[in-house]
Amino acid sequence: MSTDRWRNEWLYGPEPIGSVVPTIESEQADLKPLQWLGIAAIAEATTLLLLVGVAVPLKHLGDWPLAVRVLGPVHGFTFVAYLWLLLRSLGAGLLSRSEAARLAASAFVPVAGYLTARFLTRRVSGRPDRESAR
Repeated sequence: MSTDRWRNEWLYGPEPIGSVVPTIESEQADLKPLQWLGIAAIAEATTLLLLVGVAVPLKHLGDWPLAVRVLGPVHGFTFVAYLWLLLRSLGAGLLSRSEAARLAASAFVPVAGYLTARFLTRRVSGRPDRESAR
């Protein structure tokens, strides 16, 4: 808390709760974690596909383990970042528990990350997805 704000509250009392009017910018700022989560979903799905579809076959069929040594940690980082952003979005109230569980489970299916990104893009833009349209 800055000293200017402390002085103002001391002199004039705290600001009324309803004094802040939400703006479009603040509503977009609230959806920023979902945008980052969509980006992380694409990155996680891409690294998983590269790991499973390219690096592991190169290791076992081509006797070239360097690809797994490189892509393994890259995928691990993107997976942890995805889960961190997922928990952050859940904590901010942007996702329900069932949505968060579904999105967490989708991280283990190679192509599901792209569908997750599509779901999150529709959520951010305000377009209904199939489940909420029912």
